[in-house]
Amino acid sequence: MLIIVGLGNPGKKFQKTRHNVGFVIVNKFSKKNEFPNWKKSKKINCFYTKKSIFNKEIELVKPLTYMNNSGEAIKYIVKKHNLKPEDIIVVHDDLDLPLEKIKIIKNRSSAGHKGVQSIIDKLGTKNFVRLRVGIKAVTENKKQGIKDFVLQKFNQKEETVLKGVIKRACQVVEAILKEGVEKAMNKFNC
Repeated sequence: MLIIVGLGNPGKKFQKTRHNVGFVIVNKFSKKNEFPNWKKSKKINCFYTKKSIFNKEIELVKPLTYMNNSGEAIKYIVKKHNLKPEDIIVVHDDLDLPLEKIKIIKNRSSAGHKGVQSIIDKLGTKNFVRLRVGIKAVTENKKQGIKDFVLQKFNQKEETVLKGVIKRACQVVEAILKEGVEKAMNKFNC
């Protein structure tokens, strides 16, 4: 089994913010690949859905613990299914990458992303795959703090670009599942 985790914050207030790109991508991936409806876990604060695709059992997860505590849900799921960290793909926003950029990495530090750091802390390892999705605006307000920026909604022009990014991110996840991480990295990390 593989777990694909989309990071974000629950609630309408955060729905279309930059920090919720992980939720948006796993929602689109779920819809595109006809996963069953999302269910709320009775044991841990998350939504999940499962399906076999590309000859693999896949569970999609959206932690509802808020971004900075994402590791709580992931630790529970890893223990429940007796998984290795290598069986996890985390999809998250990345402030260091421009909006159109997507990058696959594995076994790397959080680079300051608190949701990723929470997962590293709870699992005791950084040995999992991450899909970094750029959210950096073309024109940046240097005076604006990081927290305010990541909780900001995309503007209309960025929304148009984001549609293509979401579609491409789903293709990247599919490539990882079909071809493996190394081949997907060679294909998409340019």
